[in-house]
Amino acid sequence: MNPNILSIGTANPANVIDQKEVLSFMIKAHGLEGEKKTRLQALYRATGIQKRHTVISDYQSGDSKDWKFYPNNDALSPFPDTAKRAEKYRETAIGVSVASARAALAQTHLVPQDLTHLITISCTGMYAPGLDIDLVHALGLSTNIERTSINFMGCYAAFNGLKVAQHICKAVPKAKVLMVATELCTIHFQKDSNDDNLLANAIFGDGSAAVLLSNDKQDAKHKLILQPQAFHNDIYPQGASEMAWNIGNHGFEMKLSAYVPNLIQEGIGELVDRLLSDRKLNPKHYAIHPGGKRILEVIEKELNIQKAENFAAREVLRNYGNMSSPTLLFVLKKLWESLQITSKNEEILALAFGPGLTLEATILCIVENDSK
Repeated sequence: MNPNILSIGTANPANVIDQKEVLSFMIKAHGLEGEKKTRLQALYRATGIQKRHTVISDYQSGDSKDWKFYPNNDALSPFPDTAKRAEKYRETAIGVSVASARAALAQTHLVPQDLTHLITISCTGMYAPGLDIDLVHALGLSTNIERTSINFMGCYAAFNGLKVAQHICKAVPKAKVLMVATELCTIHFQKDSNDDNLLANAIFGDGSAAVLLSNDKQDAKHKLILQPQAFHNDIYPQGASEMAWNIGNHGFEMKLSAYVPNLIQEGIGELVDRLLSDRKLNPKHYAIHPGGKRILEVIEKELNIQKAENFAAREVLRNYGNMSSPTLLFVLKKLWESLQITSKNEEILALAFGPGLTLEATILCIVENDSK
């Protein structure tokens, strides 16, 4: 029995920031001039990102007098501490999470009281009572819904959520599972102008994605639905020091080396070979986590796929940046919307990666909803 992914809903904060606007803010905030300013301008041009979403409107202005979250001075003093950022997360994560969940529900025949299990995913904030309980109240879910939280796993966490949801559906035939992945990456801006911070500030954005799963195809409105067929993951320890996410006194601090694409290139082929050879699968479609433009390029080269075949990842990167855990779900939704009825019984290869260096892969089968 393979559970069905019935729908994917997505949502983003209302503040849309063009990369040029963010660049202006960052030049001011980092106090960059001359060659350092030129290097940052080149980095932003190379990201492949046109715009992102954020819960902080300050990034839309390079003029410190317009800032509301950060201090109104060029030195950003006193710099927001972790407590202030955590409060911003608590205030704003629920709104975008409710929006993505409602978008997912609207694509099914389910109502909130039908749901039996709730999985929440995040690595950019936490509190208790948490986002899961806030969602119960805001969506009108049953107060005895079973709740599971997956925290601090980073960009690949949606895979772990899907695995948990699959196990639940296999163990509980009547289960109706809602999974919500929400990240507010932009609340953790760091002003020290080291390479890790400059890169992280250039690519990350905010967003939320929700997925509904059940064993009953009749719950779905879509003519085509997705069924997870196989998962495979591995840890590539050579990259453990190149990608990390730590809690500091002034927010969460990202370690993101420019060497990460090379490490992914070294490990991704072996991971995919094991996934495919074990099950004799032949994917026709691709949903790849857009950790960055260079990462997409090395994966396309390693897997011998064309840019056009990877359009969903490139489009999500261009319009949203890297939102950490919900990003892969944005890509999968974009790909799903492009499928035709002739795509039934074809397979999707989905890939993501994160701290560890962890590599995750899954195969999803495109299935016709014969209950329609």
